[in-house]
Amino acid sequence: MHYIKRDMESTFLRVASQFKVVLVTGPRQVGKTTMMKKLMEGSDRRYVTLDDMVLRDLAKNDPATFINTYSPPVFIDEVQYAPELFSYIKMQVDERQLEGDYWLSGSQVFRLMRGVSESLAGRVGLLDLFPLSQNEVYNHKKCEPLKIDFNHLKERANSIPDATPVDIYTRIFNGGMPEIIANDTDNRDRFYESYIRTYIERDVRDLSGDINVLKFHRFMIAVTARTAQLVNYKAIADDAEIDQVTAKSWLDILETLGLIFYLHPYSNNLLKRTIKSPKLYFYDSGLVAFLAKWNSIETLMNGAQAGAILENFVVSEIVKGYCNCGQQPFLHYYRDKDNKEIDVLWEANGTLYPLEIKKTSSPDKRLTHVFKALDKSDKILGNGGVVCLYDNFLPFDKTNFIIPIRCV
Repeated sequence: MHYIKRDMESTFLRVASQFKVVLVTGPRQVGKTTMMKKLMEGSDRRYVTLDDMVLRDLAKNDPATFINTYSPPVFIDEVQYAPELFSYIKMQVDERQLEGDYWLSGSQVFRLMRGVSESLAGRVGLLDLFPLSQNEVYNHKKCEPLKIDFNHLKERANSIPDATPVDIYTRIFNGGMPEIIANDTDNRDRFYESYIRTYIERDVRDLSGDINVLKFHRFMIAVTARTAQLVNYKAIADDAEIDQVTAKSWLDILETLGLIFYLHPYSNNLLKRTIKSPKLYFYDSGLVAFLAKWNSIETLMNGAQAGAILENFVVSEIVKGYCNCGQQPFLHYYRDKDNKEIDVLWEANGTLYPLEIKKTSSPDKRLTHVFKALDKSDKILGNGGVVCLYDNFLPFDKTNFIIPIRCV
């Protein structure tokens, strides 16, 4: 399998030069270990993984001996299995005072965050790595998050290769898992079958104990059917034949494992917002397509979920772009009591940037009229755009743009 250069590489090295500990979290199989091993080539840094049960036992039951045995500089993989190490790492880095002493990675995001916040606050740089972005696979441009700015968008559109609607849905169908992309073979279904089985047998059981495998699989299918929609615990529970408490608990597990994320509704006292539920998205569109049983690019592109999975792809690409550059995107959605809805609302420096995401190759300027719902906000209304299947970047007017999906 050939190595795919990650957008996060320069960000990682910068953070490692600023903090004594750097921790990369994210789902399994997205390339955390591969990237970090690549970056430690030619150095004297040691690698140790807690997937090794003997080493995991030592780390959990005798962390002092483990730390003395694997002295820095060191890369400890799957560190979530031994949070007992954190306090000993703290003592080491406080004594040595050397940046980049410890590189850590892990695939259970919120469990790791609890241990880190308690023991390594102020000493650790945190990064989130997710499946490959379209920039990493197809564009190969310098990592730069999306900005709703005329010059920025024009430059992106001119420097990024064209992509037809079929190209875009091919990207959605294939997803961003490195093993699928790098091998360039027809192993997509086999990979996802194994991937889901591994999660259920290892991480889900680790987080929740005994679990009904068939019901959890049915639950995941029910969740993918509602991607880019408001979270409805009852509907998910009914489809999966579980109760709502279990549905909520299992969604927490998917979030902890870095498989899903939420956009929360934009809140402002001056706006008429009544919707409180978040919208749910997957980081990997290929997993959604597989679980939803879309068995070809054509059926996906023409199916009932085509618009929702396109929105999921766009939102996840925006998030990946920011995370790969070490930045936190402040993304929301907007819906008021008059059912006026804006798919994505990006907030930065006191300004709101609205985006609509549409499965159309002929966007209409009237799609931007909903942005006027934000006029009563106490924030500045910035540029907006319609992200769609039209392949050229064009302005509707001086503040609203047509943004090709290849450019996000």
